[in-house]
Amino acid sequence: MGKRIGVYGGTFDPPHLMHLLIAEEALEACELDEVWFLPTYQPPHVQEKHARASAEERSDMVELAIEGNDRFKLCRLELERKGKSYTVDTIALLRERYPDDYFYFILGADMVDDLPTWHKVGKLSEMTAFIAFNRPGYPESHPDFADVQYIEMPLVDLSSSFLRERLKMGRSCRYFLCDTVINYIKERGLYAN
Repeated sequence: MGKRIGVYGGTFDPPHLMHLLIAEEALEACELDEVWFLPTYQPPHVQEKHARASAEERSDMVELAIEGNDRFKLCRLELERKGKSYTVDTIALLRERYPDDYFYFILGADMVDDLPTWHKVGKLSEMTAFIAFNRPGYPESHPDFADVQYIEMPLVDLSSSFLRERLKMGRSCRYFLCDTVINYIKERGLYAN
């Protein structure tokens, strides 16, 4: 019997405490063995969105954020492939490399409505089930082509863009980000003016 693995994709620019809470809740609520954090190289579904930190820096920050939790792993697959990252290709490759394991894709409730626009979503839905965390203002949606399980999350409205703005203004991000991530950002002068 293989592992039940949650794949949590995102830009993680920077990775913050809500990302960690979502992963932990998915582990527990869906009885997963592990959650693999999958930083995207270039998200295909977000027009004109580019990461502020480099792929390597975002990967480093994820690694720092998840250290100390042996059930959280960094998956560099999309960073190594480069180019646009399509979830269907990533899940297909993970299934090929780890044929005994079952992968669940973790996403926000806001993304469930966008699923019909995803590249080869029909094929993707045959390969994986989705774990969606509730977000304020987004009612549960259950597309007929996909298996979506919702998990309840505490209502904390926290985003990487909010934190980048705070960092740009020189404001504290303590308790929003892990101290190791804050130190990394300071050392490299990320997100400053």
